[in-house]
Amino acid sequence: MKVAVIGLGYVGTVTAACLAAKGHDVWGVDIDVAKIDEIRAGRSPVSEPGLETIVSDAVAAGRLHASSSCAQAVDRADISLVCVGTPSTARGATDLTHIRHAVDDISAGLRDGAPSESGHHSVVVRSTVPPGTVENVVAPALTAGLDGRGSATGVGICPEFLREGSGVADFLAPPFIIAGTSDPVVATAVTGLFSFLSRPVQVVDVRTAEALKYACNAFHATKVSFANELSRLFRLLGADSREVMSLFCQDSVLNISPRYLQPGFAFGGSCLPKDLRSLLHLARMNGADLPLLSGTLATNELVINEVVDRAVAGDARTVALLGLSFKMATDDLRESPNVELSERLIGKGFDLRIYDQIVNPTRLVGANQRYVAAKLPHLERLLADHPERALHKAGLAIVSVNDPVAMAALLAAPPPRIIDLNGGLGPEVEALPGYEGLGW
Repeated sequence: MKVAVIGLGYVGTVTAACLAAKGHDVWGVDIDVAKIDEIRAGRSPVSEPGLETIVSDAVAAGRLHASSSCAQAVDRADISLVCVGTPSTARGATDLTHIRHAVDDISAGLRDGAPSESGHHSVVVRSTVPPGTVENVVAPALTAGLDGRGSATGVGICPEFLREGSGVADFLAPPFIIAGTSDPVVATAVTGLFSFLSRPVQVVDVRTAEALKYACNAFHATKVSFANELSRLFRLLGADSREVMSLFCQDSVLNISPRYLQPGFAFGGSCLPKDLRSLLHLARMNGADLPLLSGTLATNELVINEVVDRAVAGDARTVALLGLSFKMATDDLRESPNVELSERLIGKGFDLRIYDQIVNPTRLVGANQRYVAAKLPHLERLLADHPERALHKAGLAIVSVNDPVAMAALLAAPPPRIIDLNGGLGPEVEALPGYEGLGW
């Protein structure tokens, strides 16, 4: 394929050189003449381990070129990869100026240049951009710039996951390859472009691909801060945080795993809230500031608040709550966010009915019984022995369980509105007219 790479910074140069090394005819474009001269001389304009040799070999083989002319690069090209910078504005927003300029240059080149053999050109963003950028900025600018002339085009995003210092290794062994596009021709082009890699290209919604890069970077930043916050406290308590985290990382079942990384309702139970509060108390007593972990409790509270606010904003005054314990298959109600939600809904004047397949008030004992007695003293009156009774004449169902009995009742007589707290109710329930996901 002939490939135009717009922007020859770290991402653009690594992308251009590695694609050329794998047999594509790659044209790198940049407004910085010094970068162009470096590549033409067979040298990398950026410092990355192993990159200099790849650039030199690709230039010598005639597969890697550099130009200040975008028109020259996109002439007869199959695909353009936009790898320009997206810096922050003074207020923290993403500055899309370079994206707009790149798309304008691509449009101008396609308008006047020769089409590829297929007659189609794919414009694919590699830069990190906010969800909606491809749809609201790139596609309209491309259409306006072409003004009905030139090649048929399609747009998409293929986010990069390259770390400076290991960019070449990351390019050749990516964690995944994501193509965000609604255009099957673009999806085919991206698949062909990266066909030399062992991983398949996963085609997803454009906004999913745009959001994914932010999710990854936010999580990476959170991990760094998490480890640093714990070390700040553990040092004061005489514990070696390096050894703690080394052992922590050995747990691939819960700690370093997909567990707890699905959108859903607030956390609760007898361990997580209690132990987090204990850590924060130890921090206060020892003069350590742990804003990340403090914020964890605050954001958990916001999840419960949102459900209450959404219930209040509706017309229903009778609410069915399906699921009361902090997770399915247990009757542990201690610090269950569903119990907290129940208490708040009752306080707001809702007629609440609760169904939980496991919870039986007569069998609750000890701390479990004392907790629910303080929060929901009339639990026995609120509980329904079957989901049909909880759902009878309810205008809103708030659901955190997906046991077959509850799902059958929900499908048999769905209320006008359903709020899914955990995202596991299945496609039949999600297809109901009144369905709402908590965060999706």
